Amino acid sequence: MKKYIAELIGTFTLVLFGCGTAVVAGASVGVTGIAFAFGFALIAMAYGIGPISGCHINPAVSLGVFAAGRMSGKDLAGYIVFQFAGGIIAAGVLALIMSGKAGYDISVNGLGQNGWGSGYLGEYSLVSALIFEFIATFLFLVVILGSTQEGAPSQFAGLAIGITLVVIHIFGIQITGVSVNPARSLGPALFAGSKALEQIWLFLAVPSLAGIAAGILFRIKALSK
Repeated sequence: MKKYIAELIGTFTLVLFGCGTAVVAGASVGVTGIAFAFGFALIAMAYGIGPISGCHINPAVSLGVFAAGRMSGKDLAGYIVFQFAGGIIAAGVLALIMSGKAGYDISVNGLGQNGWGSGYLGEYSLVSALIFEFIATFLFLVVILGSTQEGAPSQFAGLAIGITLVVIHIFGIQITGVSVNPARSLGPALFAGSKALEQIWLFLAVPSLAGIAAGILFRIKALSK
């Protein structure tokens, strides 16, 4: 249970501070500020809960680790359940905080949910969203699995992974808001409702498939040291 609770807390932290920065301070800090909020939150959790659970805080990461042969099916199920729980709780807390802001309407202003198409940030197409989310998640998993494999300087893994997440967000926020993490996407979508829930399938399926694809490459030793 220690590992599962750590994953819940880690995912909660990532979603609350990442999406919270986008909602509360996005207009002030811009894309770069939001990107650093997500990346720094991940780095903090990597060193805070990494020794307990490995700090996956992302179902796509857990699927990749499982596909690489580095975790059991039992732990995979437990990790994913608690990651989604952490993301949903964080979105609920953020929604509660924002309910105290005069004139704020989640259905209008959103809750940092992911999306694409007309009316969403850069208004990129479904195809653009699919391509970005798959490639970004795949490369994210390559960094994660590569920097934590045997022989790698693992004490720096959290920093490398966090910096990668920053770069992914700088590049991709205008495309999809950046998911690369089904738990990060589901929580805000549940509270934002409507279009966010209609589009949630992409942010659940594509990062998961990309994580598995990266994991398989490490399982067959294609990217092993």
